[in-house]
Amino acid sequence: MRTLKILVLALGAMPLAAAAQQQTPLTEVVDKIVAQEQAEVQALRQYSPIVETYIQILRPSKDLGAVPNGDKYFLGRADLANGVELVPLVTGTRTKHKMFGALGSFFSDEFLPRGFLQMIYVDTNGFDRQHYKFDYVGREFLGEVRCLVFDVDPLSKGDKGRFVGRIWVEDQDYHIVRFNGGYSGRSKSSYYFSFDSWRTNDGNSEWLPAYIYSEEGDNVAVNTFKAQTRLWGYAPGRSMEEQELSKVLVETPRPVNDQTAIANDYSPLQAKRAWGRQAEDNIAAKMEQLGLMAPYGDVDKVLETVINNLEVTNNLDIQPVVRCRVLMTSTLESFTMGHTIVLSRGLVDVLPDEASLAAILAHELGHVVLGHRTGAQFAFFNRLRFDEKETLRHFGFTFTPDEEQAATLEGMDLLSKSPYKDQPGNTQFFLQALQDRAKEIPNLVSPHLGKSVAPTWTIASAASSSDPIAAKPAGNVIAALPLGGRIKVEPWNNRLRMLKSKAVGAVAEDEKMPFEVTPFFLYLTRQGVNPLTETPSAVSLKLDSDTNIPDRKP
Repeated sequence: MRTLKILVLALGAMPLAAAAQQQTPLTEVVDKIVAQEQAEVQALRQYSPIVETYIQILRPSKDLGAVPNGDKYFLGRADLANGVELVPLVTGTRTKHKMFGALGSFFSDEFLPRGFLQMIYVDTNGFDRQHYKFDYVGREFLGEVRCLVFDVDPLSKGDKGRFVGRIWVEDQDYHIVRFNGGYSGRSKSSYYFSFDSWRTNDGNSEWLPAYIYSEEGDNVAVNTFKAQTRLWGYAPGRSMEEQELSKVLVETPRPVNDQTAIANDYSPLQAKRAWGRQAEDNIAAKMEQLGLMAPYGDVDKVLETVINNLEVTNNLDIQPVVRCRVLMTSTLESFTMGHTIVLSRGLVDVLPDEASLAAILAHELGHVVLGHRTGAQFAFFNRLRFDEKETLRHFGFTFTPDEEQAATLEGMDLLSKSPYKDQPGNTQFFLQALQDRAKEIPNLVSPHLGKSVAPTWTIASAASSSDPIAAKPAGNVIAALPLGGRIKVEPWNNRLRMLKSKAVGAVAEDEKMPFEVTPFFLYLTRQGVNPLTETPSAVSLKLDSDTNIPDRKP
C-alpha cells in the first residue's frame, strides 16, 4: 500500500508540473506591461521632481569628430499632476544662464524644456495593443535586473506623437525600466528627437524616471546636439526626515545639578562661531529640503579627506571644523559659506584626479583661513522664508576681487606644503582645458550661487612654476572628464555615490571628451534586494534561451 500511495501522489502531481512548465501567452504579458505603464503614468502625478536639462550644440572637428560649439541650460521643478508642466528655478538677474526656448508649445524651432520632460513617458494616451504592435525580441540583463525586450511600433502610420523604438521590461512586476527610440510624426514646423530614457528603482516597487539622453545629427532643421536630462528630488527632505526620526533623545526625569566647575557657557568668541555655524546649517538644510543640495554622505567625506590632508600638512587647527557639501546641479562652481565648502556635482564629475580636486578646495580653504564670511544673516530663521522660485536669487556666495586674489595666494601656499605639491601637471591641464572650452560652454561654467572655477587658474600655474609642464597632456592623460564621470544620483532621496567602473585601458583622442555630454548607460539594481545569485559578467548580457514566454523575432 505504501508503494501505491507514492504512485498515486506522483501521478497526481504530474498535471501541476506540466502546468508549471506551460509558457505564459505573449498577449497576457503585453497586457500586464500595458497595465503597469498606465499605472506608472498615474502614480507619477503625485510627484514634482527637479528637472535639469543641459544641451551642447556640436560642430564637426577633423580630429575629434564633433566638439561643443555652444550650450543651453534649464533648471526647474516639474508639475506632473498637470502633465509635463515646468516651473523654472533659474530666473532673475543674479544667474547668468540663458534659458532655452520658452515654456510654450511642444517642440517648435527652439529647444523647449518640457519637450525633453515628455521623454519620461512612452505614451500617455493610448499605449495598448489597440494602438501598438509589440514584437518580442528576447531577454537581456541591465545590470542586475533581468528584462524582457520588445520592439514597439504604432499600428497606424499616420498617428503623430506615438512611440517608435524598443522597451526593456523588468520581469517581476512588468515595469518598463528603459525605452529607446523617438516619437512619430515629424513635420517642417515640429519634430521629435531620438532619446534613451531610463528609470531607477526606489526600493518601494516604483521605477522613477531618472536619466534621459537625446541627440540629433541628421536633421537639417535643427543644429546637431547632444543633451542630458536628469530628474531628482521626488521626495524632497525625505532623507533628512528619516535621519531625524531615527534619533533617540532621552530627557532625564531628575533635575540637572548646576556643575559650575564644568565650562558649559559660551564665551563671546564661541557664541560668534556658533552663530556662524547656525547660519551654515540653516542654508544647507533649506537647500537640502528644496532638493538643491545632496544629503551629507560618502562624496562629502571624500572631499573632507582632501581638506584634512591640506590642514594636517599645513599645521592648521581650524574651529569650527571645515565641512564639505555638494550642490546637486551640473554647472561647474564652488563657493564657501563660513566654514562650509560647497562644490557642485558637475564640478566633482569632471575633475580628473585628486590633485585637481585639491587645487579647487585649496582656494576655498584659503577663504576660510583668511576669515572671509558670507551668509551670516541666515542665522535668522525669518530670512529662510521665501518662495522656491526665488532660491537662486535669495542666496549668493561671492567675494570681492581683492578677497578672491587673497584666497588664491593663500591656496597657493597651502598647496605648496601639501601632499599634492608634486602633482601640478594634471591640475594645470584641467584648468587649461576649461579655459580653452569656456567660450563654447558658457552655461556650464556659469555659476548659480558661487563663482566659476576660473579664479583658481593661478593656483596651478604658481604651484607648478618650479617644474616645467608639457604644453599639452601626453596621449594617456585625460585633462578633464565628460559630464557624469564620477557621481551617480539616487533620484528618490538625492543621495550621491561614487561610480564604480572598470578600467577602460587605452583611450583614443576622440574618447577623452572633456566637459562633454555623453550617453547614459546604467547598471540597474533593485534597492534593498540582494544581488542575483548569478551576477552577469558585463553591464548588458543577452541570454540565448527564454523559458517563460516564446522566443519571437521581428
